[in-house]
Amino acid sequence: KRAETMLDEGAAIIDIGAVSTRPGSKAVSAAEELSLVAKSVKTIAGHFPEAIISVDTYRSQVARMAAAQGAHIINDISGGTMDPLMHKTLAALDAAYVLMHIQGTPENMQDNPEYENVGREVARFFDRQLESLTSLGKSNIILDPGFGFGKSVAHNYELLNNLENFCNYPYPLLAGVSRKSMINRVLNTSPAGALNGTTVLNTIALLKGALILRVHDVKPATEAIKLVAAMKKYG
Repeated sequence: KRAETMLDEGAAIIDIGAVSTRPGSKAVSAAEELSLVAKSVKTIAGHFPEAIISVDTYRSQVARMAAAQGAHIINDISGGTMDPLMHKTLAALDAAYVLMHIQGTPENMQDNPEYENVGREVARFFDRQLESLTSLGKSNIILDPGFGFGKSVAHNYELLNNLENFCNYPYPLLAGVSRKSMINRVLNTSPAGALNGTTVLNTIALLKGALILRVHDVKPATEAIKLVAAMKKYG
């Protein structure tokens, strides 16, 4: 029912994850993740064969199974750093690959993250991981700088302010800021009260070159996309 609502509101992709990646979250076993993902992908693909399905996992065995079940995209928060077989596995699959940057793991990533220059360090990470992927023949790649994944509020806004720098890569750029602490800590609100802030930052991300938004609230995001597109069309 949730997928149906999202698709009706204009979602282009349904992203499925069985492992929480919130700050401080603990990993679940591979067996549990495999079971949950398989059931969800099969159910959504069966009900909505036209839907583009993304699976959020950093495990190559889950990625392989999800692609076999019909997933079109593998969304890896670790960019291939948590499973040494991930890039080789994805190179053998047709599924697109979301290469995201993270410092640390979900369990410890917000324990005082540090960078000399966050933008340059994320770019260097992309360069290294892209070299690995492209050397294996992988080309259908999406880049995600990983807002909130091992970044302070200041780091997140520095990335957002310079997001257009990542448009120099020949790959689509994804931004995921929805209801995150970079909004809540500035506005002194909670995730439940962060919709307006999310829409503002989604709009900024679109203006700075993001082509994909990862969101909880589909309708406001699709409206932001339409308005930014109209501004670019008539501007």
